Amino acid sequence: MDVSEEDDYFYPDNASYNLSYEDYPSLCEKSDIRSFAAVFLPVTYAACLVVGVAGNAAVVAVYACHKRPRTLTDAFLAHLAVADLLLLLTLPFWAVDAARGWELSSAACKLVSACYTVNFTCCMLLLACISLDRCLAVARARGAAQGGRLQAAFSRRHCWKVCAAVWATALTLGLPDLRFSQVVRWEAFRDVCMAVYPPSMAKGWKAALEVVEVLLGFLLPLLVMVVCYCSVGRALRGLPTESRGKTWRALRVLLMVVGAFVVTQLPYNAVKLYRAMDSVYALVTHCGTSKVLDHAAQVTESLALTHSCLNPLLYAFAGTSFRQHMMKVAKRFGERGRRRRRGGGPAVEEGMETSLNSHTASQDTCTFSI
Repeated sequence: MDVSEEDDYFYPDNASYNLSYEDYPSLCEKSDIRSFAAVFLPVTYAACLVVGVAGNAAVVAVYACHKRPRTLTDAFLAHLAVADLLLLLTLPFWAVDAARGWELSSAACKLVSACYTVNFTCCMLLLACISLDRCLAVARARGAAQGGRLQAAFSRRHCWKVCAAVWATALTLGLPDLRFSQVVRWEAFRDVCMAVYPPSMAKGWKAALEVVEVLLGFLLPLLVMVVCYCSVGRALRGLPTESRGKTWRALRVLLMVVGAFVVTQLPYNAVKLYRAMDSVYALVTHCGTSKVLDHAAQVTESLALTHSCLNPLLYAFAGTSFRQHMMKVAKRFGERGRRRRRGGGPAVEEGMETSLNSHTASQDTCTFSI
């Protein structure tokens, strides 16, 4: 979430732009944009924070009580919940920044900016890993060939390597924010946190970084999800006729997963890509058009953040086994609380060794059941 030095308004997304209005016949006044952001962004971020933290914290709590993930998808879901939580916890800083300006140190500016970029990218890459693992699990269940580097990589033995590669990629994309973000005086009474690039690399580097973020954070995950879930869908349609009811429910889950990803991420990345091109080729030449893009950036980024709230519903809570285990965890804590109020001993941890995976001999999992 950084801004450009030349623009009259600081954009609340994790990108910086070199948009100049020097060629405009008059100054493009954007006080209305700032006023809209000061109300819209804090309210939207607060809603995302409350809903998203509740859902993702529940996922983390279940996996923490379960000791460790039992399957590869369970590991991805645990990492996804952690990344979502870290992303959502940066929103209060940006809400205050939109309403009152940046009031913390430059070090906090760098850390929060990098954390936002790292975790946003990590969430998208983990969604691609989950879809790929589901596709490979269906292939294994159908007796497909077990060889191949991809099948070997997506195994419990190499799970930590896949997760480490995802986090390493996200951390690499967060380095520019960590290096160039700083607190600058925007107005006489207002400081902002933004990325300030040297003049020699301002346009080309920023545009290139934006394109890379769109490729890795949207196009690549979308391509993987579409290819993998189409393969899973074809496999489900080949099931016997008596299983059509379950097949349709599974296909509906897949459509919801892909649909939610496209609806929440496509507008944001389209605006992001267009503005990256504008920073190089100066596509925007009218103040009214620039204001429309400012509003679009605010709304579409807020829409993209809602996917962090939907992830627990689309992935973890969609599985019957995960819901059952979550109820057992809630019941255990409820019994412990009642015993404490009565002054009794600790609650008996009954049934906590129930597996999240109804097919423990395979890599499949019921947390995102197909």
